[in-house]
Formats: sequence, C-alpha cells, structure tokens
Amino acid sequence: MDLTKKLTLPGKYCESLTHYKRWLTREVQIGDVPMGGTHPIRIQSMTTVDTMDTKGSVEQTLRMVEAGCEYVRITAPSIKEAQNLAEIKKELLKRGCKVPLVADIHFTPNAAEVAARIVEKVRVNPGNYADKKKFDQLTYTDAAYQAELERIYTKFAPLVKICKEYGTAMRIGTNHGSLSDRIMSHYGDTPEGMVESALEFIRICEDLHYYNLVISMKSSNPQVMVQAYRLLVEKMVAEGMNYPLHLGVTEAGDGEDGRIKSAVGIGTLLEDGLGDTVRVSLTEEPELEAPVARALVNRYVKRAEQVLEINYSQEIVTNSKLIVENLGSRHETKEVNAFIGGSMVPRVVADLSNKRLIDPMVLKDIGYIYDPLLDKYHMGDQSVDFVFFGDNLPSFTMPGNLKQVYNFATWLGLTNKENAHPLYTLHDYINASERDTNLNLVRIFHDDLESEAFENLPMDQTLVFVLETRQLHGMADQREFFVKLRSWGLEMPVIVKRSYDPVEFSGPVGDMMSPEEPISKLQLYAATDLGGLLIDGMGNGIWIDAASIPTDKLASASFAILQATRSRISKTEYISCPSCGRTLFDLQETTQMIRSRTNHLKGLKIAIMGCIVNGPGEMADADYGYVGAGPDRVTLYRGKEVVKKNVQSADALNELIEIIRADGNWVEFA
Repeated sequence: MDLTKKLTLPGKYCESLTHYKRWLTREVQIGDVPMGGTHPIRIQSMTTVDTMDTKGSVEQTLRMVEAGCEYVRITAPSIKEAQNLAEIKKELLKRGCKVPLVADIHFTPNAAEVAARIVEKVRVNPGNYADKKKFDQLTYTDAAYQAELERIYTKFAPLVKICKEYGTAMRIGTNHGSLSDRIMSHYGDTPEGMVESALEFIRICEDLHYYNLVISMKSSNPQVMVQAYRLLVEKMVAEGMNYPLHLGVTEAGDGEDGRIKSAVGIGTLLEDGLGDTVRVSLTEEPELEAPVARALVNRYVKRAEQVLEINYSQEIVTNSKLIVENLGSRHETKEVNAFIGGSMVPRVVADLSNKRLIDPMVLKDIGYIYDPLLDKYHMGDQSVDFVFFGDNLPSFTMPGNLKQVYNFATWLGLTNKENAHPLYTLHDYINASERDTNLNLVRIFHDDLESEAFENLPMDQTLVFVLETRQLHGMADQREFFVKLRSWGLEMPVIVKRSYDPVEFSGPVGDMMSPEEPISKLQLYAATDLGGLLIDGMGNGIWIDAASIPTDKLASASFAILQATRSRISKTEYISCPSCGRTLFDLQETTQMIRSRTNHLKGLKIAIMGCIVNGPGEMADADYGYVGAGPDRVTLYRGKEVVKKNVQSADALNELIEIIRADGNWVEFA
C-alpha cells in the first residue's frame, strides 16, 4: 500500500463518523521507532529537569521509557542546551537506551540547527520560531504579507535542509497560546489561524522536498484544540497532505482535572480515528503521563481489531454525510419543567439505587451535606441535579432541589410524587396508565429510532430521553442519535448515559498498577465518551454508571467533564503547564499552593506557567496568570496584560490575590 498517496475523506475531517477507522497517514521515520501509516499510536512525554543536568536528564529519561514512553522530548532553549543533547544521548546509549530524542525549540533557530544534527526529531513552534508575539495589531498589504512569508522562508529553510541531510524528523507544533502577532492580526485568535500558522511552515518544507513531518495543534481549551485538529485535517486533505498527527491538550493541569481535560480533547479525536502519537501534559512527574496516554490509546487497539469483523451498509455512509452537515451547530432543545434543556446548563445524574437509604448522610457523596442540628441540607456548586433510586425508597426527607428518579412501577406506587419523576422503557411510556405531569424520563437507544414503538411515542412537553448505547463505538452511535433527532425536528432534551463494566477497569493503566487506576480509567473513558458529544453541543445532561467506582468519584468526574467542555462551570479552572527544563520554580508545589488559596473562586481561570514560552498567549484564555520570570521571580498577569513584574516568589501569591480582590473577583471562603 502506498502510504504517501493523496487521500480524500468521506467525512468532514476523518475516514468515518459512524464507525471506528483510523486515518491512514504518511509514515515518518523517527530513529528506530516509525510513526504514522499502519504503525501503533505512539506514546511520548517530556523531561522536566534542566537540560544541562546530563545525569538527571538521563535518569529521568530512563524512568519515562520504563513507564512506556516511545519518544522523549527535551527542551533546548539555547545553543548550549542543544549541544548537551549529544552528551545525554551518549550516556543513554551507554545504558542501552536507544529511545528517539526530540529537541523542543522556541525562539532560537540556531539551537534548532545544532540539535537537528544530534537528535532524531526537532519540534518547532511556528508562532515564535521566526515570528514574534507582543500582542500588537498589525496591518499588511498583500505585498507586505508576502514579504513576511519570504522572510520566514529564509529563516526556516536552513533547518529544513539540515533535517533532510541528517535524516531528522520534525514536528511543526502550533500552540494556541503563542500565535504570532502577524497570524493574530490576519486570522484572529481562531483555529483557522492555528492551522494556517502550521501550513505556512509545511508548504516551505514541501517546497524544499522535505516530508518527514509530524503536525500538532495544541491548546489548553479542548474545544479549540478539537476544532483546530479537525480543520487541519480538512485543509491538509484539500492540499494533498496526510502527515501524522501529534495529539495533546497543553497545560492540562494535574489530578482529575488534568486527566479529564486531556481525555476530552485527545479522546474526542481518537474516537474519529485521528492521531498517531499522544502526549498527555500533566503537572506531575513525566513518568506518570505515559500510563495515562497508554490507557487512552489502548481502547482503540481493541476497537480496531473488532471493527474489522463488522460489515457496514450504505445506510452508514448516508448517516455519515448527515453528520457532516450537522457538525458545528448546537443541538437545540426545548426546556422541560423549567429545569432541563433549552438554555439550562447540562444536568448531572447520580445513581444511589444500590445504597442503604436509611441515613441522609448517604447524600454527602453527591454534594448534599445534612446538618442534623438545623435539620437542613447544605449544597454547593457540585451538587448533582437528579438522583436515581430505582426501586429503592429512602427513609428520610430529601433536599427540596434534588430531583428523585424512580423506575416507573415504583413511581406509580409513591404516595408523595412531589419532586419525584418516573423512568420508563419505551414500551412502558407508550402504554402507561399514568404519567408525570411535569417531567418523564424515557430510556432509549439509537436503534429504537427506527422502531414501530418510536413511531407510536407520544411527543409531549414533559418528555426527556435517557440515551444509552450497546455499541463498542458508543460515542459515534450516540452522535448519530442526536443528528437524527435534529434532522427530524425533534427538540426534547437528552441525558446521555454511559455504563461501564468493572472488567473495563481491570488490569493496569499502561504497565503500572495502583489503587487509583480504576478511577483514572473511568475519568479517561467517560471524558472521551461524553466529552466528545458535549464538545459538539450534544447533551442536556450526563449519567455515568459504573458500579465499581465510588459514587463521589462519579459525581466529581461528571462535573469535571462539564467544566472541561465549557458546558457548565462549577469551580476554579487551572491552566497549568507540565513543567520542563525551562521551568523556573517547582511547578507541582506552586500549583498546589495556589489551588489551596483560590479553589473556591468559581468560574475564574488561573494560569500557572513555569516560563514565558507559552505564558502570555495562554494568559489570553485565562483571567489571571502566574508566570516564572527568573530565579525567585514571578510576573503576574491580568489576561494578557502584565500587572506586576519580577515579584519575589514568596510574595507572588499574596500579590495575585490582591489583584483579584482589587478587580472585585475575590470572595471569602464560605
């Protein structure tokens, strides 16, 4: 098979929107570990120690390789670091490690030209390799813009020629946070600007007959990241390109938030067969990133094997075209019971049907704290909206703003139906002798849309669907459901339910095992499956069903998914970089310190950057920024505006809080 041939895609941006099929990209040789084509999706990460610390870099690289990294990236901010890559490589070879090394370059073409003679791959950022970013608004004539492109060609071409000569691969990596003033002025702060920034460099490479390229479109906002990659593939196909894709959400953060934000962006694209290598950017030790990336990727190894056995009909192709026509527009619904649908934020459902319902403290796991002295409940920004009891009846009074859901037969027998609503099967709802006058939930599957039962379904103003799936490629199956509803003009709200068998969480994440791994896998899988729909405006609520996972973890993951997709903001958001050899302070410790003082500021976005490389740009997506400026020095931002320079590290957090307070955005702890 010719993997370099020009391709056309039947979908808008991928091989198929209805079943799993990986986009076939060009094979790129990176040392002894090729990427793209029919090769496995590769795993990589980046060192965090000073590049001049040869021993530290070698030891960390070995830990990363043991954890599953197939490529290791190391920063080279100047010529001296680029030169030291040779020493790091030599020591690794002495230890029997041949992992391909990638030099990470920003601002310094001369360092890139040195590194390209040493390592197997270099990464350049079009936004700061030959351009600049000062947040200036620039105006160009056509001739002046062309002159800028010629200037970039002259500055970039020497690196391309060195890579050709030495057989070195290159990643052209656009970052949303570091688009140049020229691109921003011409295209705006848009996915289109991100894509064009990369294409300019790709076209130079092709003009010089160099094709050993990998492309990335990273952002700290998963919505922007997904849109940019989709548009990139469209544009590449239109120009006869099929370069491998490096997937990543930059500055994702740590813990649950970092994993879920990463999975929303990376998983959404993997679902549609895009991606040839993955880097999960966590504000944690780099060897902890590879197992998370591996857990994301491994789902599609199994899926690719099983999908080969399925024969897809012409109807599937027709549905794919229908999805293409509907992508990019929000699924509009009517509002039911002044609570769900319409302009309401997506709702969260929790399942307590298997709990002992004799003590109101059981509701603590879903965000309702009972105060026995006052005989009242306290709720917060992450209190769930619906609780499913099934056939289980609580023996205590419920919070007034928590909607109870019961199986239809049990609901029928309730003496007090206030704030209690039935869950039906499709047939139960059609044949029901009694229905709720306010809100009725009906379980439904995509296949039901073609059934006689669905044709007989009463379409009234109280109906809410609970959408489930039996399919291996469940996100695509549920996406088709939404598209059909839209094409038929049906506007009832939809709660998306995903159920996970405990078997799915068995075994290690990657090659490492810990007690947290079933929870980590749940976070990754649910963020992929539900986040992929929410990114495209599909879903008025989410219901994660996983009996093996603690209820509080399911509730927390639900709100984190809504936050990552910008569907419902319920907490402070931290845009935190994963650290590297450029970092000027302990990023993990600093992130936790800032989080401990500010995590009650619902809706604020605070960026914590180790250095200036992506700092100013990512500040544009954050309300406030804390950026390393030098040893023991921090620069504080409001958006993209510098507020205070070179603040001593010991004083920086208090100074940041004072800025937030002066802006009227500070609230005291409750």
